[in-house]
Amino acid sequence: MSLLFEGSIAVKAAMLSGNRDVHEIIIDSKRKDKDTAFIKRQAESRNIPVTLKSREEIDALASKTTHGGILAYVGERKYQTLDNVYDNENPFVCILEGIEDPYNFAYMLRSLYAAGCNGVIVGERNWSTAGDIIAKGSAGASEYIPIIVTNNFEETIHSLKEHGITLFSAMRTDDSIPYYEADFTKGCCIAIGGEMRGLSKIIRNETDCNIYIPYANDFRNSLTATGAGSVLGFEVSRQRSIK
Repeated sequence: MSLLFEGSIAVKAAMLSGNRDVHEIIIDSKRKDKDTAFIKRQAESRNIPVTLKSREEIDALASKTTHGGILAYVGERKYQTLDNVYDNENPFVCILEGIEDPYNFAYMLRSLYAAGCNGVIVGERNWSTAGDIIAKGSAGASEYIPIIVTNNFEETIHSLKEHGITLFSAMRTDDSIPYYEADFTKGCCIAIGGEMRGLSKIIRNETDCNIYIPYANDFRNSLTATGAGSVLGFEVSRQRSIK
């Protein structure tokens, strides 16, 4: 299967990350800027064909008008394994469950990658057809951050724990603690569920500690998964920066 990536950020991420094959890059023949020159050099060093076309021809190929004159035909995303996570000292990983919208998924990956997350664990789902949306919405982060796909969350969590990784679930319960009281300086995994269904019973039963984000008022509804992921991800980053 071949996808069309649009825009220099998504195209560069696909090419530089090495997590998918890039079959061809198409560039507006009138583009002469440094970013374009960089893409051409990198493509040449990787033996990726570059085709120059008019803006009108590129517009006809693209689904939107925000491509900036750069497209790429790419292959499917190559996923990582837990071994890639375990190569890090004190890994920081996230389980994302029940996040259905590709834009929300993209924004989540963008925040988590910026916060230093070493890997995202997701259930089996064919995200590949939305790869172009996710790459662009995440500003390329989806191409760089390790993504691990599992069909057995229980088995995956047991493996994490065997490697000394504590599972925190973002969920308000009677025994949950404010997120800033949790110790994220050691190996940790934060599980975040979608707004519709939250986290599954399998993950809840395996949780070591439930955490929540205190509000400044009496607002009783949950944050979006994207908002919660940003808050929690950067708390991990903050704690580790002052360790």
